[in-house]
Amino acid sequence: MQDSPPSCPLVVGVDVGGTKTHLRALAGGDVVADHVRSSSGWRPHDPAAAARWLAGLVHEALPAGSRPGALAVGAHACETPRQCALIRTAVQELLGVPAHIVGDAELLVPAAGLDKGVGLVAGTGSVAVGPLPDGTPVQVGGWGAVLGDEGGAAGLVREAARAVWAAHDRGEEPDALAAGLLAAFAVPEVPALGAALEGASDVSAEWGRHARVVFTAAADGSALARSVIAGAGESLAGLVVRLAGRGVAVDDVVVAGGTVLGQPALYEAFTAALDAAVPGARPRPLTVPPVEGAVALARSLL
Repeated sequence: MQDSPPSCPLVVGVDVGGTKTHLRALAGGDVVADHVRSSSGWRPHDPAAAARWLAGLVHEALPAGSRPGALAVGAHACETPRQCALIRTAVQELLGVPAHIVGDAELLVPAAGLDKGVGLVAGTGSVAVGPLPDGTPVQVGGWGAVLGDEGGAAGLVREAARAVWAAHDRGEEPDALAAGLLAAFAVPEVPALGAALEGASDVSAEWGRHARVVFTAAADGSALARSVIAGAGESLAGLVVRLAGRGVAVDDVVVAGGTVLGQPALYEAFTAALDAAVPGARPRPLTVPPVEGAVALARSLL
């Protein structure tokens, strides 16, 4: 393929997630490349390595002989404007094209076709981001499964274990939530859950994959599981409250992530808590891939 003519530059958007990466390139309205691969090797805290990884991805995904006219990336674990700026500078030096690097949650609002609002993700982890009136992004939440990520899959499992331990300490018989966690972690009794959770080599992934246990137990009548889900919904709404307190406009909250959108009980708990805490906020489930937001940001560079 020949280079795109100046009247029809090639715009490239990339969504680097914690597990997979999605690149989409368009010339005008035509999709030139739509490429999904593992995010293995992504090192956002090493700007030079991150830039080389992104440049390699672009060369791998685009047709031979083509080059981007503009590149925008939503990057997992790109947590501060300074960190993103360092990666942007390194990418521009390697590729010689205008680039824009943001945290992956910042893709949600442009993907939804909005120019302002909050992007909230609850997948394995959880985070929310929105801009101040001067455009400076503010991110809240995250912090990993051990200390944070409330409302994400791993955080749900952590809080479920805490609820089960508290019930055990009160002398209650194990309920459906306890039984589900014991089976998921292959341990015989509630006190053994601690060692099983602490022994995980990848805490977020290994805890997070058992989140379905919480929802199954709630459907089976576990009051403990229902309280964990309600608490998770309140925690997600709390991220929006924190952003509002920092001066971010929270009228629109674009929601993404397999946990919150894949589990109606959690989404309903979140929207109920949001309505109580910020009555004017409008939750909007994202219905297109987040990479669409990266493409929109790339177009804005031209």
